[in-house]
Amino acid sequence: MQERRVNPSGLLRVCSPIVLANGLLVQMLPDFLRRYPDIRVAIETYTDDFEREPREDVDVFFKIVPPRDSTRRMRKFPSTLRGLYAATEYVQRAGKPDLPNELLGHACIGAGTWKLSNGSAEVVEVAPTFRVSTYDPVVMCDLVLTGLGIAVLPLYMARQPGISQRLVPILPMWHPRPATISALYFGPAALAPKIKVFLDFVAEILGTERDPRVKEAPFEGLFGRPE
Repeated sequence: MQERRVNPSGLLRVCSPIVLANGLLVQMLPDFLRRYPDIRVAIETYTDDFEREPREDVDVFFKIVPPRDSTRRMRKFPSTLRGLYAATEYVQRAGKPDLPNELLGHACIGAGTWKLSNGSAEVVEVAPTFRVSTYDPVVMCDLVLTGLGIAVLPLYMARQPGISQRLVPILPMWHPRPATISALYFGPAALAPKIKVFLDFVAEILGTERDPRVKEAPFEGLFGRPE
């Protein structure tokens, strides 16, 4: 048992939204596997059902929406701050909303219900009829840049050089709910070593200047406390 703690080994089964796997996990895995050469990783991705709940044969199950599962333990990581954006071309053509409910009269890109807060206790829920429905922020950003409409974008993406100059903040006093990455896992109080070192490694990077999603964006103000 002591040897396993010092040199964790075995197959680690990870399930993740494909957006998270592509933008984050594949960037982190080489360093993780170099640090722990006796661990192997199997990654399963899911795309169209963000409400999916974990199976028992998965060691670590990542979610971006709040989990419903109550049988698993959970570790939360720093939240991703987001904002509403449109391309300059769209604003010149369609104007900007002055109030959250005016979003219903605009072309929007995204999915679900947008919950917007103005810094006080007031929260407004808006359910646009989306011109394009998607949970993928890369797809959203690409479509926004074509001038198609308004979307909720993570700040680490909207503030990238080459992108930020082409975007206009929409309703800057109203903030979408941050997105928090959660890792769900089974286990007793003493975690299996392979799971513990993996979650600790992820915690070293997410929401820090080492986060692969940051790239060249100014780091300040991109992440917040877990929601």
